[in-house]
Amino acid sequence: MKIFVAGGTGVLGRASLKALVEAGHQVRATARSREKAELVRELGAEPVEVDLFDPKEVRQSVAGSEAILRLTTKIPSIAKMRNRAAWQETNLLRTEGARILVDAGIAEGAQVYVHESITFVYADAGTQWITEDAPTDDGESEILRSALDGEKETARFSESGGRGIVLRFGGFYGPESSLTADMISMMRRRPVVQPRSGAHHVSSIYIPDAGTAVLASLNLPAGTYNVVDENPVSFADYLRMLARAAHVPKPFRFPGAFGKLMFGEVWNYFSRSLRVSNARLKTASNWKPSVPSVAEGWPLVAAEIESRTASLAWWLEPSRRRWLLRRVLVIGTVLAVLLALRIQGLLLDLLIAALVGLARR
Repeated sequence: MKIFVAGGTGVLGRASLKALVEAGHQVRATARSREKAELVRELGAEPVEVDLFDPKEVRQSVAGSEAILRLTTKIPSIAKMRNRAAWQETNLLRTEGARILVDAGIAEGAQVYVHESITFVYADAGTQWITEDAPTDDGESEILRSALDGEKETARFSESGGRGIVLRFGGFYGPESSLTADMISMMRRRPVVQPRSGAHHVSSIYIPDAGTAVLASLNLPAGTYNVVDENPVSFADYLRMLARAAHVPKPFRFPGAFGKLMFGEVWNYFSRSLRVSNARLKTASNWKPSVPSVAEGWPLVAAEIESRTASLAWWLEPSRRRWLLRRVLVIGTVLAVLLALRIQGLLLDLLIAALVGLARR
C-alpha cells in the first residue's frame, strides 16, 4: 500500500515507519530538516518536506497515497507541561492539521485515514474497565478538547466514503522517548514524588507495540480503537515499578496539590482513573502487545537506557579520552603531511611548467 505519514519522525512516527516498511508498504513521511530527512531514509521511507498547515502543499504531497496517517504531535517536556502555550502546536496539529489532511485525502481519493488520539479523553471510571463506547470528558481543557475535535475529522472522512480510524493511545513509554528518559533522569537526581494515594489506574503502551498497532490499523473497519497494553496498573504501582527498574528509592507520598503545582491543568486528567481495555483492537485484528504491562516494560526500558549511558560513559572515561585524542592527533598529523606533500608537488609541477615555458622562448 502507498502510505503518507504526517509526523514520521516523532516517537510514534519512527516506530510506525519501521513496522510499515518491514511489512512491505511504500511509505512517504514528513521531515522538517535535513537531519530528520536522513532519519526517514534510514528507516526505509521517502522523506517529504511540506508545510502541514498549507492546504495546497498538503494535497500535492498526499497525491497518489492510498492511506494517510496523522501521527503529528509535539508534546512538551515534563518541565514545560504546566505551560498552556507549550501545547499550542499540538492542539493545532490535532485540529487544523487534521482538517487539512482529511480535505486533501478526500480530494485525492485516499481510502484510509488514521488519526492518533489519546485515552485521556475518557471520563474517570474508577476500577471499571473502559471500552471505546465509554463516555468522554474534556474537563474544560483545551488540550482534551482539541483531541476530541480532531477525532471528528475522522468521522467526516468516513462519511465521504473512506475508512476513518481513530487510535486512542495510552501513555507512551520506551527508551526512544525523551519524556521517558527525562523521567528516569529526574528520578535518579532527586526523590520520587507521588501526589495523592496513587490508587487511580494508568493505561500505557510500549512504543514499539504502538507502531505495530498503527500497521494493524490499515485493515481495520472504520471506527475508534484503544491502543493500550494488557494490564493497566495503579499510579502508585506505576511509579514503584519504575523506581525499582531505575534503582532509586520508592516514591514519597505528597498531597494532591503537588500534582497540580507540577503539571498544571494537565494533572486534572493525569489523575483520572483510566483502566482502558484493548479488546476491540485485538478482536478486529491480529495485533497483540509484545509487552503486557509496565511491570515487564520498565525493566526493559531502564536496561536499554543504562546500556546507552554506559556506552557513552565508556568513551568519556579519562583514559579513553586520552586514547581517542592521541589517535585524532596522529590522524590529523598524517593528513597534514599528505596535504603538504600534495601542495609541494603542485608547486613543483608549476615551477617545471614555468621553466619549460621560458626555455621555449
